[in-house]
Amino acid sequence: MSAVEQLPEAEASKYQFLLIPPFRLPGDTAWGYQTLHLDGDLPKLERLMNADMVLPYLDGIDWDLHPGAEATYGDWPVETREEFTYAADARLKNIRIACESGKYNGIVLLGGGEPGFLEAREMCRNYDIVCTANAHSQMYLATTLGNKFSVIDIAGVHNVYYRDLIYQHQLQDRCASIRNIGMRLPRPGAEDGPQLRAEREKALAGEKSLAVDNAVDQAELAILEDGAEVITMGCSGVFWLKPFIEKGLAERGWEVPVLEGYTSSIMLAKLMIDLGVNASGITYMTDHPKRLPNKIVV
Repeated sequence: MSAVEQLPEAEASKYQFLLIPPFRLPGDTAWGYQTLHLDGDLPKLERLMNADMVLPYLDGIDWDLHPGAEATYGDWPVETREEFTYAADARLKNIRIACESGKYNGIVLLGGGEPGFLEAREMCRNYDIVCTANAHSQMYLATTLGNKFSVIDIAGVHNVYYRDLIYQHQLQDRCASIRNIGMRLPRPGAEDGPQLRAEREKALAGEKSLAVDNAVDQAELAILEDGAEVITMGCSGVFWLKPFIEKGLAERGWEVPVLEGYTSSIMLAKLMIDLGVNASGITYMTDHPKRLPNKIVV
């Protein structure tokens, strides 16, 4: 027997995760943003948004990256409640397939607006699979780090949609504010003014970026004017700003944690598996629970 044949097989990780985007744009879209319009057959490292920032948190995890369901509402990123509803419906079908595959013990929903999260968590729990999402994970983590958090977001209707999520997660008393950077995601009707995609490219190239300047200014105003003690990110289109906001606030003398959704969701999924817990069977009740409470307290 050769030395190679005598080597033990690599042990599988106890974390078997599927990361699933909120949607996928067609490859020929004029509104492609970051990696959400890339061919789903490309290697996962090429398709993972902000891979350089996220990959260290995936160390020791066996993970797959779903290509995402192609958007049915148009060929641009989501912003409105209507668009998020379409994205949720399309994603839930793929989450069901992933649950039935038996391959995963954790499903991480990518996307700051977390379309379909409550429904996915109900579904995943029925298969004893942990399910986490970006807004929920970073907001609750923020409450362990400070009294109040603020959200840095894109501009527009996404701000009021995100406010809905804060109320949905019952964190309105812990959220100081939602502030935006004055830029929207690429979409029809938003062509005027600086473009977030171009400002991101400038920042990553080490050049001056209006998006970075605005984000740092808004984060500092959230601290000074709104009472924020932790900074979180809204839309996943601004998650790349996390290290720039950290650096900018530190240079201004602030010792304030800054969170984004991908890494928060990955780490929360790992923690739940390590603790051997999943979401409550009362909060996320199956259609045939072993026991039924005689009332639900509001």
